[in-house]
Parts: sequence; C-alpha cells; structure tokens
Amino acid sequence: MNEEIKFLKELQHELKTQEIDGQASPRYWVVGDYKWIPTDVDNATRTSIFTYDDCECMELETYIDNLKESGDYTDEQMEELENIFDWQDDEDTLKWIKENVTDDCHLVYEKKEHVIKENTMFLTKQEAKEHIRLNHYHYTKEAHTYAMTAWRSPQVEKLINILETFDWDSVKVAQEVKG
Repeated sequence: MNEEIKFLKELQHELKTQEIDGQASPRYWVVGDYKWIPTDVDNATRTSIFTYDDCECMELETYIDNLKESGDYTDEQMEELENIFDWQDDEDTLKWIKENVTDDCHLVYEKKEHVIKENTMFLTKQEAKEHIRLNHYHYTKEAHTYAMTAWRSPQVEKLINILETFDWDSVKVAQEVKG
C-alpha cells in the first residue's frame, strides 16, 4: 500500500507542476497528429497520384522519384517529365504518366489535417510524451501531445481536484495481518 501512496504523491506533484499548455482545468492529454485528406485543387497543399494497378496513392514527387530510380525510362524521357513537373503543371504531368507509364491513374489533391488519435488519454503530459516515444511506429513524425479540457465533467473535475489537493501524508496504512 505504501507504493500506491508514493505513486499518488508523485502524481500529485506532477499534476501541480507540469505545463498546462493553455488549457483550463480539469485537463488531460491526448496524442495529436496529422493525416492527409482529399480536397479540391484550390485548397490542396500537395498533389498525389492514385494508380489502379497498385491500388495506392503516392505523393506525385515521390512517384516521379520512383520512376527515375526504376531505370525503365530513357534519360530524355526523365528530363521531359522533370521539366513538366518543375513547371508545376500537374495535369501535364498526369498526361505524361498516362502516355508513358499507365493509363489507369488519376490525381488526388490533398491537404494536411490535424487529428486527435483515438484511444489516447493521459493524466500527465510526460506520460503522453513517453507513450509517443514508445509507440512512435503508430504515428507520423509530427505526433505531439495535445492538451484538452474535460469540459462540464464534474466527476473528472472532482477526481483531478482530489489528486491535486489531498494530503497523502495524512493517510495511515493499516498493517496487514499475516497468519
């Protein structure tokens, strides 16, 4: 039982001294991250290409780099493609790909959107950071702690208040009787 009291005292100290990231109490942390979602051309921050042959979507620049590395195309073809791509003409780039690589493809315009990752909830920012460090392979390189407020949640508010203010030194642990 003394280990549990020690844990509660350490948790209390951390709750009282950690950064609050501008959030009102009762606060908790989750994992924030980013994902790419389709959008219209006017709101796009990147262009990808979807190929039906592979059933995958890939950023257009990466797709072109992969074509270069494949060695399947002449230097002249690659120079022509690079010139088209450098002029940032996605439609002409797509036309070249359809004529020289595959006709079964189309452009996908995307924008980056912030998301809160499901099934993440931490009482302390440090625990959230540690979770991201240990589980980095589930997230992008942009994963981060994200503070939230348990708005209008009286039970959570009461629990956090107890954890932050209770005098854990006043708790007396009954000795276990072994027999």
